[in-house]
Amino acid sequence: MKESYVDLVNIRRKVFALIAKMAYEDADLNELEKASYDLIPGEIATYRESIFRERAIIEERLRLTMGLDARHMNEFTRVTDGIDEINVNEIKINLPLVNVITFACEACPTRAFQVTDNCRKCLAHPCTNVCPVNAVSIGKDRAIIDKEKCIKCGKCKEACPYSAIVEFHRPCAFVCGVNAIESDYLGRAKINEEKCVSCGRCVIQCPYGAIADKSQIYQVVKGLKNKENMYAIIAPSFIGQFGVLASPIQIVEGIKQLGFKDVVEVSLGADITTLHEAKEFIEKVPEEMPFMGTSCCNSWALMVEKMFPEQYEYISDSSSPMVETAKYIKKKDPDAIITFIGPCISKKLEALREDVKDYVQFVLTFEELMGIFVAKDIELSEIEVDKEIQDASTLGRGYAVAGGVAEAVKKTAQLLDPLREINVECASDLHDCVRLMRLAKAGKKNNYLLEGMACPGGCIAGPGTLASADRVKKSVMEFKNQSVYKNPLENDIIDDELRH
Repeated sequence: MKESYVDLVNIRRKVFALIAKMAYEDADLNELEKASYDLIPGEIATYRESIFRERAIIEERLRLTMGLDARHMNEFTRVTDGIDEINVNEIKINLPLVNVITFACEACPTRAFQVTDNCRKCLAHPCTNVCPVNAVSIGKDRAIIDKEKCIKCGKCKEACPYSAIVEFHRPCAFVCGVNAIESDYLGRAKINEEKCVSCGRCVIQCPYGAIADKSQIYQVVKGLKNKENMYAIIAPSFIGQFGVLASPIQIVEGIKQLGFKDVVEVSLGADITTLHEAKEFIEKVPEEMPFMGTSCCNSWALMVEKMFPEQYEYISDSSSPMVETAKYIKKKDPDAIITFIGPCISKKLEALREDVKDYVQFVLTFEELMGIFVAKDIELSEIEVDKEIQDASTLGRGYAVAGGVAEAVKKTAQLLDPLREINVECASDLHDCVRLMRLAKAGKKNNYLLEGMACPGGCIAGPGTLASADRVKKSVMEFKNQSVYKNPLENDIIDDELRH
């Protein structure tokens, strides 16, 4: 879906690159007042009915990319208001993370049925006959649905022999698995922060680009300019994100050229998490808990915590691969300043947690990283380097794809305890995750290892990705098979104590 939203992707990339460039050049941030004119020059609108509206939306994107709050339309606020607070080397994102840009929202209907041109105005008119509230009538040219009467039962759609009645939804609300998208008094989308788990599905699904998350691009670049101890850790789904011509080692070297001291695969942390969770499952299921859920997806864990609080204790207490990788670096270099780079915006929330914030200081998405590459004019495919990356095992690199976490934990647990039978069930998409947890709550998944991922297909389809999930999946599978380690127990980078 995202790759087909070319105009929106280009707009985001231009904004990310502009903010990164301003940070590299130590530009006067008051220049943000006219940045929208640089990004959208001229007098004629390209995407909206008014160029003034286009610039207002761009200004909100600039603010959110800087880490500032979105503005309210009924209050006068300058683009640069609050800029002094975020014009620093280090900053933690202020909540809310995900924001509706009200200037951009088109107040789409939440759910409706509509008669299309395919209506033949047939003699039988079953649509009128099945409607329980007489909301469907036959007009001059086609059937007509009275929106005031319609109860949205869908019977007319099912009855039409020509499939002339279609059902459509508000895109952002339709993909939200936790029903966090509501409406304000003008019918515009509004996010219920009590329900939201920051999976970011609404961000990439809105065809108007009316939802965006806050970024740390500016602060990361400032840190790279002013500090020498910056490390990057890169999620397993980075393979294939930056074009078919950019190899994994070229991506790593490109990140180093930005000023990072070193780059480590988060798949290494995945190996460590796998070992922890395999041992935890063997020791605790079913003696101490009826089932165990994996811990790598922050939005999955947040969903369980908010919607199934009594079952939350059955989510593994192991740290996520992001945190385990950061801990690995901190053991070697306690003063390390660590930036996680991945497909996920929910990791920005995870990095705010009390037990995580001392390990991970910054979080960037692949899309934000691309903006920084553009600002620095780095072409990854042109980097000459002759090395291999061997931080992680085949199983650890498989975390990027749905089912990969459960596969790694199950196979490792069975290596530790060959006689152990382990049942596995996976869900990728929060709607399916909720259904899975309802079954688990009802006692129908006892003795199971449950893997939950918020994005369809796994992390390869995260909101901060750049390439199609199918293409990335193929690249991930090829890269994982290049590892010299088949499983975490063989990974000699990990402490012997943990592997035995």
